[in-house]
Amino acid sequence: MKIGVVGSGIVGRVLATGLIGCGHEVMIGTREPERADLVQWRHAHEPHASTGSFAGAAKFGELIVLATLGSATQDVIEMAGAANFDGKVVIDATNPLVFYDDAPPGLSVGWNDSRGEQVQRWLPGARVVKAFNIVGNADMVKPEFPCGPPDMFIAGNDSGAKAVVTGILHDFGWNVIDIGGIEGARVLEPLCLLWVNYAISHKSRDHAFKLLHR
Repeated sequence: MKIGVVGSGIVGRVLATGLIGCGHEVMIGTREPERADLVQWRHAHEPHASTGSFAGAAKFGELIVLATLGSATQDVIEMAGAANFDGKVVIDATNPLVFYDDAPPGLSVGWNDSRGEQVQRWLPGARVVKAFNIVGNADMVKPEFPCGPPDMFIAGNDSGAKAVVTGILHDFGWNVIDIGGIEGARVLEPLCLLWVNYAISHKSRDHAFKLLHR
């Protein structure tokens, strides 16, 4: 499958590399397609990797991954062109995190709305699925923990889109728990906040979530 990854930070590059490893062809969309680290990434994964503009990656992808900085998400979507997302599965891996100098991080939106719901409103023709936002980038692909694979919670309105995303997550080595419609992002984004706070307090990024059943 052709996949556009919109966002060229570490999360975008980790997911793009994992997708190439699963046999997909990937274009990373960015403001600077010829940036040195992206050129290096592209050369390391040729011929299945390419870089382009935000709009180029959105047009290229049969499926699109949103991996932008949370505060930049709406601007990036506007640059990419909302019409380029129409009819496509969009994985929203973003979080509306706000960082402070003298206090724990917070969320710029929450409780009665979420970034996932905003993304769906900004992209009314797309099929948005919230995923990958509750774990650090080091464990997004092939996570290995002593107690076995962790759980990735997903949310979205389209069952077919969630089935596609579930397939990718299984390829990446995750158990998947579907929590319902895109409004589920209202609890998944604070779950990212829990992950971040634990990372700060324990000075470690080696953790993920698992739901236990009786």
